[in-house]
Amino acid sequence: MLNIALIGCTGSIGRQVASVVRRDPQRFRFSALCAGHDGEGLLSLCREFRPEFAALAAGDPGRAGDVPQGTHFLRGAEIAEHIFEGCDVAFIAAGGFAGLAYTLRAAETCRRIALANKESLVCGGQLVMDAIARTGAELIPVDSEHSAIFQALSFHRHAPFSRIMLTASGGPFRTWPKERLRSVTARDALRHPTWKMGDKITVDSATLLNKGYEVIEAKWLFDAPFEAITAVVHPESIVHSLVCFADGAALAQLGYPTMEVPIQLALTCPERLPCAPQLDLTAIKSLTFERLREEDFPCFGLAVGAGKAGGTLPTVLNAAAEEAVRAFLAERISFFGIAETISETLSRIPREEASCFAQLQEADMRARRTARKLLYDV
Repeated sequence: MLNIALIGCTGSIGRQVASVVRRDPQRFRFSALCAGHDGEGLLSLCREFRPEFAALAAGDPGRAGDVPQGTHFLRGAEIAEHIFEGCDVAFIAAGGFAGLAYTLRAAETCRRIALANKESLVCGGQLVMDAIARTGAELIPVDSEHSAIFQALSFHRHAPFSRIMLTASGGPFRTWPKERLRSVTARDALRHPTWKMGDKITVDSATLLNKGYEVIEAKWLFDAPFEAITAVVHPESIVHSLVCFADGAALAQLGYPTMEVPIQLALTCPERLPCAPQLDLTAIKSLTFERLREEDFPCFGLAVGAGKAGGTLPTVLNAAAEEAVRAFLAERISFFGIAETISETLSRIPREEASCFAQLQEADMRARRTARKLLYDV
């Protein structure tokens, strides 16, 4: 029986983790469930799975008394102190910068971390990897692209390779000319062609910011220089990424687009269990690959540039992006306004060396204030 502490249990990834656990209750159980704001969703999951611990990180905990008997509701400092108690795997599925604190805590207390929160490595990659090196915790990527690379490297993050090739669906605007992108609405951006995700990451996929984030993730996960990481558009979303080797060979992981495969594998690897339908290449017939249009989707370059600069700039990038996407979804700015807000925020906040979580937290808050002033003139 594998005990799982799930952070971000009511989000898109969290709900799919619950599906994996629900499918095999003899193998998996939740020791803890933690949500951000969705108290009703948390209570529903607690009633179903009866974890030892439950927590609501940012919402109103007024209904804490409604948790089932035997589940202890954690508050405030208790969350960090007890949420990973008794777990075998810390599954970090919280969205945004908030996930970094949980990842750092898990690195100090858990044997295995299943990491679905990309901001942990985008914002705090050096801090996370230093903590992992110090404690010996096992870090397993959950993003489909990084899971694919991990599988191609035979579940060894430090196995040798020459190049990493990340694949991108291209999002809903893959074939749109640049002029047409000026009229994109939030509703347009939320129509992802192959993946079902939360609103923020769906918009980030449409702008290709998410792919830039994944380049930064790959740098930290696989100790890869930026020049050894490339991205290519693959609209079918069957090839989830490739690893190239010195002799010219390349290994790819293929499968139908479902997050349940990398989620389950993060819990069980190197063991593989039944999960998704077997791939039928004769039904698919063809796989296509295209150049990523960096010139039309500037968020990708902004992300990679911030990643190369390092220090506190990736945190500034992420904070500005979160604020800009929120404004875009509220129809306050245009699709191109997302990149403009990120770029201007990056230009206004000088880079600092990243030394601790508190410093990154301050950079995050400063960037949000700057972005909000740009967006709302406040």
